[in-house]
Amino acid sequence: MKKAIALILSILILTFAFAGCQVKAPETKTEEYTPVSIRLGGLKGPTSMGMVKLLDDAENKKTANEYEFTMAAAADELTPKLLKGEIDIVSVPANLGSVLYNNSDGAVQAIAVSTLGVIYIVEKGGETIQSLEDLKGQTIYATGKGTTPEYALQYLLAQSGLDSEKDVTIEWKSEPTEVVAQMATMDHAIAMMPQPFVTVASNQLENLRIAIDLTKVWDDLDNGSRFITAALIARTDFVKENPEAVAKFLEEYKASVEFTNNNLSEGAALVEKYDIVKAPIAEKAIPYCNMVCITGKDMKTSLAGYLEILFGQNPKAVGGKLPGDDFYRIYE
Repeated sequence: MKKAIALILSILILTFAFAGCQVKAPETKTEEYTPVSIRLGGLKGPTSMGMVKLLDDAENKKTANEYEFTMAAAADELTPKLLKGEIDIVSVPANLGSVLYNNSDGAVQAIAVSTLGVIYIVEKGGETIQSLEDLKGQTIYATGKGTTPEYALQYLLAQSGLDSEKDVTIEWKSEPTEVVAQMATMDHAIAMMPQPFVTVASNQLENLRIAIDLTKVWDDLDNGSRFITAALIARTDFVKENPEAVAKFLEEYKASVEFTNNNLSEGAALVEKYDIVKAPIAEKAIPYCNMVCITGKDMKTSLAGYLEILFGQNPKAVGGKLPGDDFYRIYE
């Protein structure tokens, strides 16, 4: 009996001692994140399509930061605001980021690649074009003379053993609608066009098909670079002052891109909501718009390689010289 009472007392003492330890255990404190207001900018097209879920979530108070968005028809509507400090981050042609960096003493940085190549060779009324080599002796209707589409086409033709001035005839038009109008008058025609205009054209022209995906052709070269349409370019001062906020933005932007790529109908509805393009067009075009969020060392390697190729085509395309290492803000 005495042994039983002693055992019970021992159990009670241990229980109270354990309870005492629980009470005295230190509380774990979590640091609260203070939302930052970030002013975003993008162009009316694929460069903004990756943001639509992010913008919708921001409206519904589901994001870590607060976002204000400005969309423009042309990059020169956004870049002055970026340099003046009126916009914090823009999604614009990747080479433009290099130009801005060189012309502003490093006032901007690249924080991510946001869109890979969106340019395609299309053929109406035939299936004769299966590779770039098949373009020899052909006439190509295109837009983008004096800009990256021209330099990319010249580079890829050269890699395929063709001279853009001798082996093909390129007729440059001011905008894709002119290309479509020209093709409409012909039984057989070849053109170079970006998305979503390829999708728009396919709704207007019979027997139009995507003949060559220039992004795939570029990737097949396996030269360490990528065919890049747009990058996220941020004000250097903003990045230095708000490193955590920018990191959270990139997380939310990546989630937005993944949602739009993986939920076509819902993503397309949001693309229309933000007045980029109508939902039926967006739903067909999204799989061909190559929206991504490439950060860190992969961003630097692919973007630096792309800019180096553009520099080789025309130094003015990147602002006269290649940007320094500090142009690339590495977020792993």
